[in-house]
This record gives sequence, C-alpha cells and structure tokens, in this order.
Amino acid sequence: MRIGLIVPPFISVPPRGYGGTELFAAHLAEGLSQLGFDVVVYTNGESTVPVERRWIYPEGKWPLDGEIHSSLRDINHGAWAVRDAVESCDLIHLNNAPGIVHSRFSNVPFVYTIHHAREDGLSQFYSFYPDIWYVSISEFQKKLENVPKIRTIHHGLEVSQYRVGDGQRSYLTFLGRIAPMKGAHNAIKVAKRTGIPLKIAGEVQPMYQEYFEKEIKPHIDGKFIEFIGEADHDAKNELLGNSIGLLFPIEWDEPFGLVMIESMACGTPVFAFPGGSVAEVVQDGVSGYICTSVEHMAERIAKAGDFKPDLVRAYVNENFSIEKMVKSYADLYLEIGGVSPVLHSDLNEPNEQAVA
Repeated sequence: MRIGLIVPPFISVPPRGYGGTELFAAHLAEGLSQLGFDVVVYTNGESTVPVERRWIYPEGKWPLDGEIHSSLRDINHGAWAVRDAVESCDLIHLNNAPGIVHSRFSNVPFVYTIHHAREDGLSQFYSFYPDIWYVSISEFQKKLENVPKIRTIHHGLEVSQYRVGDGQRSYLTFLGRIAPMKGAHNAIKVAKRTGIPLKIAGEVQPMYQEYFEKEIKPHIDGKFIEFIGEADHDAKNELLGNSIGLLFPIEWDEPFGLVMIESMACGTPVFAFPGGSVAEVVQDGVSGYICTSVEHMAERIAKAGDFKPDLVRAYVNENFSIEKMVKSYADLYLEIGGVSPVLHSDLNEPNEQAVA
C-alpha cells in the first residue's frame, strides 16, 4: 500500500529544531516503512527522512511572517503534492489544511491529522469535506469537532532516542514556543516561588517578540533565569534529562503537547496546568502533577524527588511509543482500504531510500 504523506513545506522532516508536526511525520514515515508500507513524503528539499521524498521548494522557510494557513507557499505546495500523489498513491495523508480542498477532485481516500487548536473557521471548513477521515491527537480535541469520520490517535515517540541524564538535577525547565499561551511567564513565577533556577528554551517568533521583551527578558540574568534559545534534539536530551521537572503552565487548551512526552521519555516528571489534552498525557502522581495555580505548582515541585526516572520513562513506553502510534495509523489506512489489519505481514517489503 502506497501512502502519500503531505507535510507543510516550511520546516524539514525531521526538524533541526522547532517542528512538532515535522517530527511526527518523520516518525510516522519511518515506522510505516518498517511495517512494509511504501511511503513518499512531500516536504522541502532540506528534509532527510529516509524514505522517498519529493518537493518543489528546495529550502524551508521559518519562521513565517504571518499565519501558516494564509501562506501562498503552503497553498502551492499542497496543490502540487496532491496532484502528484493521486497518480501513484493508494491513500493521501494530509497535515496541512489547504490540501483538503483538492480532495474534491480525486477518488483517492484522504486522511487529515488535526494538529492545531480548534478554531471556528477551521471547523466550519472541515464540515464541507465529510468524506475525509479526520484524526484528532487527543480525545479533548475530538469532542470539539463535528465531522462524521474521526478517531483519536495520540502522538508517539521513539523513546530510545531519549536518555535519562546521570547528572545532578538542580534546575527546572521550560521548553516550548515563547508565546503567552505557552506560559513562560508563569514558569518564571514558579521558579521564583520555589527558589529553584529555571532554564528556558524555545523559539521567539516575530509575532511574540513584544511579549518576550516585556514579560520574559527583564527576568533573564543568565544564572537564576537562563534563556538558552531554540534547542535541537541533543540539547533537549541534555536539558530535560538533567532537570528536576518540566514546567508546562499553559494558558490555553493544548491539542496534545509533544514536549510533555519528550520530558517523560527522559525520566523527568511534568508539572502542568490543566487545559486541553493535559489530563490524557500526564497521569497525576505517576508521570507528573496537574496543578491549578502557580502556588500549587510550586508546592508540587517539592515532591519531585518522589518520581523515579525509570518509572516515568516506562509510562511513556507503555502509552506513547512510536510503535503504538504507527500501528494505529496503519490500521486506519488498511481499514479505509478494505484490508484487515491482521494482514500486515502481507504488505510489501520496506522500500529502499529514494531522494527526489
């Protein structure tokens, strides 16, 4: 079964730094290939995922100046990718909303993973395309959408690519976009209340530069509050693997929160505010604590030593492994194609790497 996996053209697959959707696509493509699916990823020319890759834009473009859904580059890439994929693919898996419109012109089945928080405009847009299979990344997200074909598949990680640090855990971590809804300002308040140093890592997008300048930068002293900037995979491992805990003090309904399972894969508990998917990802008292306020989070951090890194990591292995995620998508594809999931062994052998 040949799958066309279409990803926005802005960030490489896998990403060098920021890029949750692109990391997801890389894991999914490799996992499907190992199961015997024939996978082609439509991306940009900087991508290195070891399956067949096709592109029209040789270079990525990030950060963007405006909203991703209004970008002509995304629209052009999506139209070209769908037109190419319908010629050879048995199923097209979209990860960018503009590509959905092209499902009107093809009898090839489409799957679309909803990576973004709910917006009225997007939900209304989805309602015009009821024949597509939608995948929500949390049960919370699923309940917000009103489309006839939808199921939840949680994100997963290749846990072996993450490691538990062997250093002394002496600081707290905030890892994510430096944006108001992500709550870096709340993380600073928690650190000051606990007296524990905080390392902040993440991208400052142009639209949130003023927030960074007013709410974050004045607190950075390079010692107690340290700003590291954007972290690649190795930096994440070092940062999370030696941290007392990941602070996730969000102020919005998080669709999933990949960084939470990255932290737990490093054996590091998560201290999070409730919102969106948090209660599905963090098991209170097992892999972290769900906290109701800055004060409550500070109190819970005092119990961070109760978590055993190996048990926190085991929780991710059991619930959010890449194997579990890939199999769920494979079963969906086969169901759509009218093939029983038990026939995985009858699929083609994994394809050799091909480059556009």
